[in-house]
Amino acid sequence: METLKLPLDYSAIERILPHRYPFLLVDRITEFEPDKRIVGIKNVTLSERYLARRDGESPVLPPTILTEAIAQVGAILILAKPENREKLPYFMGIERVRYRRPVHPGDVVVIEALVRRLRSRWGVLHGIARVDGKVVVEGTMTFALGPRNEATST
Repeated sequence: METLKLPLDYSAIERILPHRYPFLLVDRITEFEPDKRIVGIKNVTLSERYLARRDGESPVLPPTILTEAIAQVGAILILAKPENREKLPYFMGIERVRYRRPVHPGDVVVIEALVRRLRSRWGVLHGIARVDGKVVVEGTMTFALGPRNEATST
């Protein structure tokens, strides 16, 4: 991975994260401050398979999907460090997560991840997701860095 040139599009994000469609939840990275903060975009579309639908109600993006999108934006921040490029961040826990508002198709979710603590093998990020400037979810996530395991045949 070379120096990051913003904005990062979907294909650039695929070169950083191991996730692929439909599990890659970040569409673009628009801001990046190494070891401090990152901002990403998730466009919510009606065609997303994990939208929660109820008769007579507008479909809603499950809050757990938003939480994973925040974790993925944070993972891009961590994996951008040269010493972490051959590692993977493993989601270890979440604290004080608050879901404030529903997210619907057509919404553009702006996701910000801020470093609270960053060590060589673990760290803590605070994530905030907003739609139209209003917080829809926020929380603190802990991760550990481990080796990127190659697939082995049995």
